Amino acid sequence: MELLLHSLKTDWFVLGPILICSILVLAVVIDRGFFYSRNKRDIQAFVPKFMDALKKNNTELATTMSENLGGIFGELFKESVRIYTEQRKSFSRSFDISESLAVRSLEKNLTILGTIGGVAPFLGLFGTVVRILYTFQDLATQGNQSAAVAMGIASALIATAVGLGVAIVAVIFYNLFQSIVRHYEDDFQLIKLVFLSFVDSSDESKPKSQTNIAL
Repeated sequence: MELLLHSLKTDWFVLGPILICSILVLAVVIDRGFFYSRNKRDIQAFVPKFMDALKKNNTELATTMSENLGGIFGELFKESVRIYTEQRKSFSRSFDISESLAVRSLEKNLTILGTIGGVAPFLGLFGTVVRILYTFQDLATQGNQSAAVAMGIASALIATAVGLGVAIVAVIFYNLFQSIVRHYEDDFQLIKLVFLSFVDSSDESKPKSQTNIAL
């Protein structure tokens, strides 16, 4: 603890940015963790019930079910029902726009984790190099003082250790959150396939009805 306090006092210009990075990492992890947990839904159980409403062409019930589902999935289901009702021919393109907006909200601030994961080790290494240079300077002016040299080198290594620690945490959560986003994207594609199956079936039924009229 004494060594850490000494490092903060002497190398604040390097450890300060690293500590700021650690606070940013903590803030993003808490924010994204709560966001993903709030929007988690059991899509596997919801989709069959939702498809029953679409099979009956009951878009009002489908909209109500979407609102009751809530979260980012509820919003996307509700928007998909609107597109299915109003823009059925261009459903795929319109849905892709809504999906892209939803993915953006899921990926919000994740670049902060990725950036800190790449920069923090270099900040720590920079602090180590600077502190070692100062240690050699003190050694040259004050003579051979083993205790001072040992303290200087130990203080220098603190910056590298803290930088690596912050980077490791940032990279771990960045990869974890990216995998969660990919899982959400898979569910979004499932929603798209559900609606496209009804769009395709309605398109296939039109030529048959026209043929019957011609006969």
